[in-house]
Amino acid sequence: MSEIAVGLIAFGVMLLLFALRVPISFAMAIVGFAGFSYLVSPKAALTLIAHDIWYNFANYNYTVLPMFVLMGSFAYVSGIGDRLYSASSVVMGKTRGGLAAATIGACACFSAISGTTDGTAAAMGRVALPEMKKYGYDDSLATGCVAAGGSLGILIPPSSLMIIYGILTGQSIGKLFLAGIFPGILLTILFLAVIVALCHYNPRLAPAGGPTTWKEKLRAIMGIWEAAILFSLVLGGLFAGWFSPTQAGTAGAAGTLIIALVRRKLTWAGVSYAIRDTLDVCGLSMFIIFGAVVFGHFMAVSTIPMLLVEAIKVLPLPPEATMGAIIFLYFLAGFCMDAFGLMVLTVPIIYPVVEALGFDLIWFGVVVMLIIEMGVITPPVGINVYVIKGVAPDVPLESIFKGIFPFLAAEIVAAALLVFFPEIVTYLPGLMVY
Repeated sequence: MSEIAVGLIAFGVMLLLFALRVPISFAMAIVGFAGFSYLVSPKAALTLIAHDIWYNFANYNYTVLPMFVLMGSFAYVSGIGDRLYSASSVVMGKTRGGLAAATIGACACFSAISGTTDGTAAAMGRVALPEMKKYGYDDSLATGCVAAGGSLGILIPPSSLMIIYGILTGQSIGKLFLAGIFPGILLTILFLAVIVALCHYNPRLAPAGGPTTWKEKLRAIMGIWEAAILFSLVLGGLFAGWFSPTQAGTAGAAGTLIIALVRRKLTWAGVSYAIRDTLDVCGLSMFIIFGAVVFGHFMAVSTIPMLLVEAIKVLPLPPEATMGAIIFLYFLAGFCMDAFGLMVLTVPIIYPVVEALGFDLIWFGVVVMLIIEMGVITPPVGINVYVIKGVAPDVPLESIFKGIFPFLAAEIVAAALLVFFPEIVTYLPGLMVY
């Protein structure tokens, strides 16, 4: 049997294992090991497994992930999310739909600390949804803005998925972080524009809040100094070349811990939760990376990626049209797979194609993050929707999905802007010191 036939059969078997609910990491590792054994030898496959386990779990560069996850966990248990939302609601709550806008603003700020999408949605949902319900906000708008706002955690640095993308493609994690800043700001502005437009055309969706004085606004803004310090410390240090990504994550985690201690918001139970959460997330991530690496080695010996690159290069299509097709396929796949699984399964196969077409892999990574971001709020897999359903069990699931579609339109607009104006992504990484 030819290498290509083995590769295609193995890919089908892996999809079957996914359908049977075998964990992604084990499905990719099993299929990769079996395929490599068939095409090369069982002894070579065992050697490969041993090498990949050691490389994945002993590689210093991979310590960037637990540091940023720990930073986000400390931020969550110390109540930074609550203070961000309170400050945002004081500043923006007076206008019609102000609490929804405040939720988006708080999600953007918390994403810059936590680096996760479901964690941001859960943290903001617990704080924002009761407030919006108290003031008579429409259920679809309230839940939709929290689910969409939580998705910013994929795009705004320090995104954990950006770290995984950097590991899988060998790209600079620091440059990926900087590349996500302007797109994250752009998408936040588009989300705010959606809320303004919805409330303008249907004022019944959200009432106006009570007035606040400038003194109250200033006091609220001063209350979120810790988020500004952490964001400046981590990304400013990366931009200036003071830190490597791992050192930046370590500084961020230490800074978050110090802030929590100064505010006396950290208990032993909180520390225990933060450490357990970090171990859970990083353990799962490392196993998925390991499975993806083993499967990637098998794909390499099957020659499918190389043939795919050659086949695409000889197509009578301009590179832009091919890239458009790749982006559209990612969009469709987001309806069927979770963000993590979609990325680790496809990026090792697709990125050589993108590189051969002459596109910047940093730019492609940010575009992929944005497209994957759509998948976390779209049915039937949209994880953020189910997180919000858990936070607000009284709201029907269809109402939450109904609320996300205006925000999905904003994400599509943002993706188009990144495609037509790639400088939005590439400008800051081009200024990076190292």
